[in-house]
Amino acid sequence: MQDVATRAKVSAKTVSRVFNDDPHVTEDTRQRVQSAMRELKYVPNMMARTFREGKSAVIGIAVPDVADPFFAAVTKGIELAARENDMAIVVTSLGDNPSLEQSIIETTVRHQIGGLIMAPIADDQSYLARWQDSFPIVFIDRAPSKLNADYFVEDDFGGAFDATQHLIAHGHRRVAIVGDSTEVPTTRLRFQGYLAALDAAGMEHSEELIALGSRDADAAAQVCQRLLALPDPPTAIFSSNARFSTGVFPALQRMGRTDIALISFGDFPMADVLQPSVSVIDQDPRHVGRVAAERILARIATPAKRFRRKNVLSVKLIERQSCQPAPAVAVPVAAP
Repeated sequence: MQDVATRAKVSAKTVSRVFNDDPHVTEDTRQRVQSAMRELKYVPNMMARTFREGKSAVIGIAVPDVADPFFAAVTKGIELAARENDMAIVVTSLGDNPSLEQSIIETTVRHQIGGLIMAPIADDQSYLARWQDSFPIVFIDRAPSKLNADYFVEDDFGGAFDATQHLIAHGHRRVAIVGDSTEVPTTRLRFQGYLAALDAAGMEHSEELIALGSRDADAAAQVCQRLLALPDPPTAIFSSNARFSTGVFPALQRMGRTDIALISFGDFPMADVLQPSVSVIDQDPRHVGRVAAERILARIATPAKRFRRKNVLSVKLIERQSCQPAPAVAVPVAAP
């Protein structure tokens, strides 16, 4: 910066004002400084800025799987909010082994981050307590355990209830649920919403239609095949997340079973243009990412301010072609 200042015949402070687009710099001075920057190929040293200002310009993000459609969109929402505030992001995947969460997070936070946004996979986040005075921590999609911190979650119970109720209202009496383990908090709440909708309709819980425990989309596809091979198969499927829906839908296509109604908890790429287009419970993941990033920024700007810790974000049903009514059941006619 001093080299630029010397060449432009201004102070180092003026160089900083030009770089930060201060409107009070005269046009002549701005042009001289920008010309010197180009000639010297000047870029700001963000690490030096971190030490000088006492804060980092990087937000750390830790999610189970960055390739998951939901978390990919969440990350995009965080990135856009961070970019608007001259911050960068660093992203890591936690995977599906809860025992590795702490080591992965501790490696991430050692990289001078200014804030952390994470979707936990373990059942204990108390290890993060020692960092809470150093930078803000916000949880998304799942609430933290054994740690008092900000978190933003979707209405998992309500969305699953609405999805199942919608299928029942279309005449379906054999509604299956496909998802991962109920040890995952989001799946547990969605399963509870599914059961509550059956109860509200006076329908029994059929264990053979509860297909939980898959680990990925391929496993969800295999589960779908087993469900449709039952003597009394489901006429509708509620998929508990978008990742599994990307396995369920192709499986139905391969079996030629586009007559099976399908609702996915979570939208996914191309869901609206598939044939049939897939009905979804829309979580608006970019909004989830943005509000989490905005909370990080607000915590940095006003560390003494009190904020609501628990934040439940609403979801909505988007009905598309895959919500077709149940097939009519033939009523036997008595012989004359």
